[in-house]
Amino acid sequence: MSRAHPETRIGHVHLKVSNLDRSIAFYHDVMGFDLITRHGTQAAFLSAGGYHHHIGLNTWHSAGAAPGPRRAPGLYHVAFVYPDRRALAEALQRVLDAGIEIDGAADHSVSEALYFRDPDQNGIEIYRDRPETDWPRDAEGNLAMVNAPLDIEALLAAPSRI
Repeated sequence: MSRAHPETRIGHVHLKVSNLDRSIAFYHDVMGFDLITRHGTQAAFLSAGGYHHHIGLNTWHSAGAAPGPRRAPGLYHVAFVYPDRRALAEALQRVLDAGIEIDGAADHSVSEALYFRDPDQNGIEIYRDRPETDWPRDAEGNLAMVNAPLDIEALLAAPSRI
């Protein structure tokens, strides 16, 4: 059987949105991504760290449309991994400052994650991985992930960057 190369990674997500300006504001102002390029009222590309794009947004088939039903097949959420607990806390604070409701917060033993929605109701996860050496394993060496509540107040109390 052919396997994906172990260095394969997800390069970007491209989302259909109903209002390009509103979505750019969310992914730029709240999520902190840089606007790399914009194609009129139809598409925009944003990234972190100068990459060509991590997020594509377009209105090609969705301008002015209402979100689809929550129980329909499709994307469950987009997950953004942050390098450490402080960076995750800073991202969460921007979300809270924007008045965005948190749908959930979980300690998965391998990661700490928070869940909410963008303006088009696309699911968003922000998280940080714990070091792989700290990942819990069962007697056979398999990951023993959990879905425990995450202490949001403790996360927000993480020391800020100097």
